[in-house]
Amino acid sequence: MAKAELKTKVNKASVEAFIDKQPEAVAADCRTIVKLMQKATGEKPEMWGASIVGFGRYAYEGASGRSGEWMITGFSPRKTNLTIYIMMGFEKEAALMKKLGKHTTGKSCLYIKKLGDVDMKVLEELIVKGVKAMAKTRVK
Repeated sequence: MAKAELKTKVNKASVEAFIDKQPEAVAADCRTIVKLMQKATGEKPEMWGASIVGFGRYAYEGASGRSGEWMITGFSPRKTNLTIYIMMGFEKEAALMKKLGKHTTGKSCLYIKKLGDVDMKVLEELIVKGVKAMAKTRVK
């Protein structure tokens, strides 16, 4: 049986054009997140699939034996919220998460309605910590 191909891959689509298609308030939040993530990674934003903006890459091998590359950090403006990908997860960051503001989380996903709902210094700290946590597996 052939291994399933990962559908979300880095591509040459324009990040600016993708952000420009968002509602004005969402686009403004996206531009702010781009600046934070660019500063944290030193990488330029790239489109991953049709709706994720990612920064940098790291190599992974999953429990299933599947391996590949994924973004070090990234975000996606979804219909109901902004999804911010912080690959280290949030288990060890309970104190920071309490200070963040209005949010929910998944395993490596931080969901916020808008940047105005969260403390930007705390968000930046989470992004920076997430990037540092991925440094060992970073692909240059």
